[in-house]
Amino acid sequence: MLGAFFRRNGDRRRVIEALHLRLSEASRQPGLYTALGVPDTVEGRFESLTLHAILLLRRLNTLPSPGPDIAQDLVNSVFLQFDASLRELGVGDVGVPKRMKKLGAAFYGRASGYQGAIEAGDTPALALALARNVLGREEDGAEALAAYVLAAAAGLARIDLDGILGGAALFPDPAQYGRPA
Repeated sequence: MLGAFFRRNGDRRRVIEALHLRLSEASRQPGLYTALGVPDTVEGRFESLTLHAILLLRRLNTLPSPGPDIAQDLVNSVFLQFDASLRELGVGDVGVPKRMKKLGAAFYGRASGYQGAIEAGDTPALALALARNVLGREEDGAEALAAYVLAAAAGLARIDLDGILGGAALFPDPAQYGRPA
């Protein structure tokens, strides 16, 4: 049934837009910034969106077809948003491709860096990577954020494609994993 559904471009586009919206909303949860220390800056919002996208894409790619196709459409949608955001920030047509290349390298580098720690359930390694990438510091201090990420990955692992597309909660409440700053 999903196969036929995704053959119609309009339906497919609406599903991806809705999923992208849910991803964006999850990355803007106030608890990420108040309880887990994600900086409320352009860079912090990029890191939050990237982190949530990585988690969701990771799950979609483990699901049977059309999960990987949905993942590819979603990543395309996320990168189109990055492009539009750069243009809104005043980056000119000449500078956008260079910045997009850097954003792509950052996105996929983070995905690769987080994957091993998530798979191993290695909280200290994940906390160190999150401290460096998301919180912008070299020392520890991202244990609560790492706990949130591991809980999110575990929660996503329990949701099938119908649940993901049907509106199931994709991410836990970040405020449960930290204390207000």
